[in-house]
Amino acid sequence: MSYKLFEVFGVELEYMIVDKTTFKVKPIADLVFKECTGSFTSDYENGTVAWSNELVSHVIEIKTNGPVKEMGPMAEAFHSNVTAINKLLEKHNAILMPGGAHPTVDPLTETKIWPHEYNEIYALYDRVFNCKGHGWSNLQSTHINLPFQGDGEFRKLHAAIRAILPFIPALTASTPILDGALSGFKDTRLEYYRKNQQKIPIIAGKVIPEPVYSKEAYHQKIFNPIKDAIRPFDSEGILDHHFLNSRGAIARFDRGAIEIRIIDNQEAPKVDIAILCLIVAVLKDLCQQSEAEISKLALLDTDLLAQQLLAAIKDAEKAKTTYPDLTKHLGIDEKVENLGEVWKQLLNRYKTSLTADQFNTLSYIVENGSLASRMESRFNANPNAQGIAEINKEMIRCLQHNALFTK
Repeated sequence: MSYKLFEVFGVELEYMIVDKTTFKVKPIADLVFKECTGSFTSDYENGTVAWSNELVSHVIEIKTNGPVKEMGPMAEAFHSNVTAINKLLEKHNAILMPGGAHPTVDPLTETKIWPHEYNEIYALYDRVFNCKGHGWSNLQSTHINLPFQGDGEFRKLHAAIRAILPFIPALTASTPILDGALSGFKDTRLEYYRKNQQKIPIIAGKVIPEPVYSKEAYHQKIFNPIKDAIRPFDSEGILDHHFLNSRGAIARFDRGAIEIRIIDNQEAPKVDIAILCLIVAVLKDLCQQSEAEISKLALLDTDLLAQQLLAAIKDAEKAKTTYPDLTKHLGIDEKVENLGEVWKQLLNRYKTSLTADQFNTLSYIVENGSLASRMESRFNANPNAQGIAEINKEMIRCLQHNALFTK
């Protein structure tokens, strides 16, 4: 069944399983599924929420069990499923930890690729790209799927998403620490993500999708080059082009949706959902513009969008605005100097599209900075082991109580 623009939503949240005492990752997602289903399956349906495995065995994904008409109620639904999973993990002295990446994991020694259902896909990825690295085995993201019907709606939605992508890390960066030290990037997960498939560069491109606005053009300019590039490594045709495409937003013509993939997982579902609701409010407005404005939006330069994205990956809300035409299209005051001010304006503009709790959550973020910046505020210099352990404890507490990480 296909849906019209913004008629339904699909949301996916990824969490890492860690030891309660040491905070080291524990590759026991398969045990969670076996306890629920009696076998090492890769999915479990729990009412409005479903659980799935991921590439590595220390990550578990919870997601809407099919499209939903409202995202707001999913914040509590996701949180109740987090609580349910944590109960199953208690006997293993394990617990779920949120955030876009583990701050101290060594992926070279601690990675365990999912060994059960669909393993042949993961094994091939590992063979081609070596998935024992931060951009593969140490990343947790939040995905949102937005529907469209036909090329007309696809064009509007794809143009709008291309425009908003470069600003998203300013709001959602949550990974300033990797290998036990400040990395120099607020969104280190994305910095690795954009480089982790450089063996076949066409797979991720410039992260910002190319300006293609029909199914046929998408196949010609994105899917077909990906198929050609992967063929020497995948002679059996195991890898699907929909999954191979690693741009920051990918067209899923098989499900009539575009999936946004560049959002770092936050500290609690209520935060993820509030952020997604604001992003959707912006996108709705952009898609409702006149045909003349949509045409201008569709022409935004990919290289300049990518430059703005790189600035956001490095400095999050403190990143300078580098593409005046982009802020103009979003109706942002020309005097703004950084992306934090951009989001402050957008939040105030779309306040009526949010619940009071969502607005309060987002107000705290725009006033106090991204989760990455709030983490960094705990340290005068590079964090030590004790400081990182305290952040891990606080992140786990936030997830348990569905609460904000405060400065």
